[in-house]
Amino acid sequence: MMLAELPPVAVIGEPVSMVDTPALLLDLDAFEHNLRQMAALAERGGLALRPHAKAHKSVAIASAQIAQGAAGICCQKLSEAYPFAAAGVKNIFISNQFAGPKKVAMAVELARQAELSVCVDHPAQVRALGEAAQRHGVRVAVLPEIDVGHERCGVADADGLLTLVDAIAAQPALSFAGIQAYHGGAQHISDWVQRRDVSRRSAELTAQFLRCLEAHGIRCSIVTGGGTGSAEFDVENGVLTEIQPGSYALMDRHYGSLEWLGTLQLQHSLFIAATIMSTARPGKAVCDVGLKSVAVDSGLPEVWQQRDADGLRYVGAYDEHGMLETGGDRRDRLGEPFLLVPGHVDPTVNLYRELVCVRRGRVEGLWNIDARGLSR
Repeated sequence: MMLAELPPVAVIGEPVSMVDTPALLLDLDAFEHNLRQMAALAERGGLALRPHAKAHKSVAIASAQIAQGAAGICCQKLSEAYPFAAAGVKNIFISNQFAGPKKVAMAVELARQAELSVCVDHPAQVRALGEAAQRHGVRVAVLPEIDVGHERCGVADADGLLTLVDAIAAQPALSFAGIQAYHGGAQHISDWVQRRDVSRRSAELTAQFLRCLEAHGIRCSIVTGGGTGSAEFDVENGVLTEIQPGSYALMDRHYGSLEWLGTLQLQHSLFIAATIMSTARPGKAVCDVGLKSVAVDSGLPEVWQQRDADGLRYVGAYDEHGMLETGGDRRDRLGEPFLLVPGHVDPTVNLYRELVCVRRGRVEGLWNIDARGLSR
């Protein structure tokens, strides 16, 4: 006996109230507003926009960003880039280091399909990639990463950068394309002034590396970095040539909690549709969004205070269950739908197969999360 086919989570044209839960909802009006905001910011600053696909993992979203003028995309992992390359995204930057023969083989394969650039911070990475690229007749653009304050990846001094530039020059199948200068920690500083000051310091460190390259007659055509939290400062600091924001298209509770005083006005566009599944205890309720439906590394999700959700507070996450406090509301809320804003979009998106795209209360589209689970 064949099993019944799993019914769809949503059907195009139906009201949002009919969407099964848990489901990942994308508010298209807010999403499109965010795309316009960041594209306009980059254009005013004269910078290229290279959105980070690790935030959404969706070909449809990347295509919408490119349609708004993005130069290409970033991917954090090689496997993550495969669906985008297969869909015809031509300009892909792997903005993270990789090591090992299988990873090098993946990079060579991607270079056959797309204009590929990669990030390095060790001569051995350069040598392995260069030798493989030459054997297979492909060319790869390479950007050494410099440490501009995050103390995670990237060379810490000018000598380390020059060593990498020389190693790239020694490989006929590789080309030096520029540098990556990314400060991940700067993105998440809550205070606007402190975030601005750390971003300025990052720009000053980047400028020092650039002056070293210039002193050695080395032209650096691409200086890439930045993110959602620092974008408004990156376009003013005069150092980067392109920015790499990712979360801006969707936003989450964490980014929404930052202090925003500049011209960049972003909206929450990503929500989790949830349903109250148990009201057995007074003052409490249980919903169907737990750890398998929302990431909590940046804190618990927040109830979106739409009509009828007043008084609900998400206070605990378990495998399949989310614990809610209902305040003084004595209604039996069993079966009540409501929305959550996830604390961190990137790992939350990775838990779902599709985005349910909604506009003005109705389902307008279903977009695949094509790179879901691709973390090699």
